[in-house]
Amino acid sequence: MIDKPYLLFLGDVADQLAAKTAQGVVDWRPDAALGQLRLVGCKADLGLPEMSIADAAAKGARTFLVGVANSGGVLPEHWITTIVEAIEAGMDVASGLHMRLADIPEIEAAAGAKGVRLFDVRHPTRSFATGKGTRRPGKRILAVGTDCSCGKMYTTLALEQEMRARGMKADFRATGQTGILITGEGVSIDAVVADFISGAVEWLCPANEPDHWDIVEGQGSLFHPSFAGVSLGLLHGSQPDYLVLCHEPTRTHMRGLPHQKLPGLALCLQRNLEAAQLTNPDVLALGVSINTSALGDAAARDYLQKIEDELQLPTVDAFRSGVVKLVDALA
Repeated sequence: MIDKPYLLFLGDVADQLAAKTAQGVVDWRPDAALGQLRLVGCKADLGLPEMSIADAAAKGARTFLVGVANSGGVLPEHWITTIVEAIEAGMDVASGLHMRLADIPEIEAAAGAKGVRLFDVRHPTRSFATGKGTRRPGKRILAVGTDCSCGKMYTTLALEQEMRARGMKADFRATGQTGILITGEGVSIDAVVADFISGAVEWLCPANEPDHWDIVEGQGSLFHPSFAGVSLGLLHGSQPDYLVLCHEPTRTHMRGLPHQKLPGLALCLQRNLEAAQLTNPDVLALGVSINTSALGDAAARDYLQKIEDELQLPTVDAFRSGVVKLVDALA
């Protein structure tokens, strides 16, 4: 287990969305977020106290958390000095990037000399079988999206919270580095070899009691050329009973791909349902979760109502209005 509290490192990321790993910890495990460390030029801000490594160590920080996500999961070379400084101050280091901390000689040497631990949470520590698609008991909800980074993790965490508050048996199943750092367990699906993605998801949400719900964090989008393979593996492996479609309404193109247009919501939902039917022919759409953070209050209300009228499905903003309508709609 990764020791808390964390000093959240944001490096010099270019926007708030790039700090979504750290933001997830702040939103869902605020007691674990001691402070933030930003380099010159950083455009993200978690609203936490600014701390130097020395200050954080003196206040009891146990783990230096690289709280960013970027395309390709690379760790910029100019961050290494700061990470080594945290190690020398006695902190463990945790990262959700694809690049392994232990593969960087300076970090590996410093950790060995100081006797601290390195956590690469994106990399599974076990092997998986290929997916089988065999029907299994228990119920499952999967979040899907029109794009990556549009609210799938937040929506599924909110569903777990609301369902547990009603006394329902429900567990959030983390499939990305941020979810794993929030909950302490899961499988970072985008680091699983392609042939074993659906099998890893079957392992993550196995057969369970008939009234137990697994709330599976979605990844990527079936319409995103970079990440559609992971999205498809989740659709097949989770064998969902319900899908929740997530969307960010102000984007004009796929994140990171200016040439790639976003799909319409109705088409996106239709294609996801069709793909999910391979392992559960009875899959249904539960509702829609819209990230309206870029809209004013009135515009957000109008947009939610517009989508609800168009798709004839309960439509919420999981952050602004919660997910009560989605849980109410469960059969």
